[in-house]
Amino acid sequence: MNKTITFTINGQQQTLEVEPGTMLIDLIRDQLNLTGTKRGCDNATCGSCVIIMDGKAVKSCSMPSEKADQKNIFTIEGISKGMHLHVIQQELIQSGAIQCGFCTPGIVNELVALFDQKPNCSETEIITAINKHLCRCTGYEPILEGTLKAQKKLLG
Repeated sequence: MNKTITFTINGQQQTLEVEPGTMLIDLIRDQLNLTGTKRGCDNATCGSCVIIMDGKAVKSCSMPSEKADQKNIFTIEGISKGMHLHVIQQELIQSGAIQCGFCTPGIVNELVALFDQKPNCSETEIITAINKHLCRCTGYEPILEGTLKAQKKLLG
């Protein structure tokens, strides 16, 4: 039996009917056409599907869509302000951390959630957050470099 859920995604309220067992990634990509959230492993390992739900980074490939009911969600499409990129996006680009780009939306969402919760987090905490994501292109050094620069700018 389908369930009706209501949630806010990227600032817009949505009410949708979902089939039991539908994963949140499928609702986001297929029903809402927000394709910046990437499907990678489908077993919560690679991190490409990370979104922000109620301020926390969550893997949407393993999250039943019913759990989105009454939640506030951001996908990569909601991180920037129109054509103005978030400072994390800007600094990852500047540091050369964007290569194929497949892992980037999940990493950006992970870091936005981390800095929103703990702006003064340590480099170790940043590395721990980044380590939740599989990136085959960059070697992670440019990601860390860009992240640390973004943190400095966010802290002013």
